[in-house]
Amino acid sequence: MKAIVYGETGPSSVLQLRDKPVTDPGPGEVRVRLVVSGVNPTDWKSRAGSGSSKLDTAKVPNQDGAGLIDQLGPGVAGFGVGDRVWLWDVAWGSNEGTAQEYVVVPAHKAVALPDAESFDTGASLGIPALTAHRALTSREDGPAKLSPGALAGRTVLVTGGAGAVGHAAIQLARWAGADVITTVSGDRKAELALRAGAAEVINYRKADVVQAVHEAAPGGVDIIVDVNAPANIGSDLHVLKPGGTIAIYAANPGESLTVPIRESMTRNVRYQFILTYTVTDEQKQNAVAGVAEALAAGALRVGEEHGLPLTRLTLAETAAAHDAVEQGTVGKVLIDVAPAP
Repeated sequence: MKAIVYGETGPSSVLQLRDKPVTDPGPGEVRVRLVVSGVNPTDWKSRAGSGSSKLDTAKVPNQDGAGLIDQLGPGVAGFGVGDRVWLWDVAWGSNEGTAQEYVVVPAHKAVALPDAESFDTGASLGIPALTAHRALTSREDGPAKLSPGALAGRTVLVTGGAGAVGHAAIQLARWAGADVITTVSGDRKAELALRAGAAEVINYRKADVVQAVHEAAPGGVDIIVDVNAPANIGSDLHVLKPGGTIAIYAANPGESLTVPIRESMTRNVRYQFILTYTVTDEQKQNAVAGVAEALAAGALRVGEEHGLPLTRLTLAETAAAHDAVEQGTVGKVLIDVAPAP
């Protein structure tokens, strides 16, 4: 089979298209024929490492993807050959990612993809949607798992609403019954956030964010899903309700956050830092279940018309796909691994 591999960390040029043997699934595993692989910032950052460094074993990049069950390992129940699935955390703790024609994964990392949903949607979930779910359930008195009405009466502020995590957070929060406000950096991104379902969109380059949020939510917001806490911490504290939560899921290498202690104490603020790979097993199971339920309900959609434009490349162009994500391409970057059946 064809696979993208890298034997050392470094720039995208370390990614090479190679022939690789197809392996059989072991007990509790399934083999999936990939149709689409999704690219996230974590993928290029893992590949880049902290500089050029030889690896003990060559790796296949990319955490997310969607395809069809190709073979079942011993003891696997609940799946059949040909079932459509989406995958999560494939390359975490493994040398095998989704930038290849076939991948073997533990069966619990394959989740049913409804017939009504595209492989594009399936490959766009994983890291973004599971991160968004944890952020939206991080409030101390909040639900452990999202469901219809679980966030009724809550107001959520999503910073960077045109990004992949922001897009998923808007859609999940709306599905769970929250009122959603988001901030963006431009008019095109504002239109995308509206298509995703945000009730109020604020262009932070044109408007006073604190004033605009207070106009939309006079009582403040309950949860902030923040893509850039170092830049936003001041305004976050001015719009957060007492006892509210700031969920922080992104940072640049070496970046630090200066927390205004007294202001945070006064409002009894909860700071929740999130790395979806290392959440508890219970939190991950709740996230997968909540995202799967929202997907089945038609609440998670991708594409220009739903606020998440798609950029497509071929498997041989995986290096360019990594570069596109690193350069901040708006929307979701996908790799077409094989034709959809």
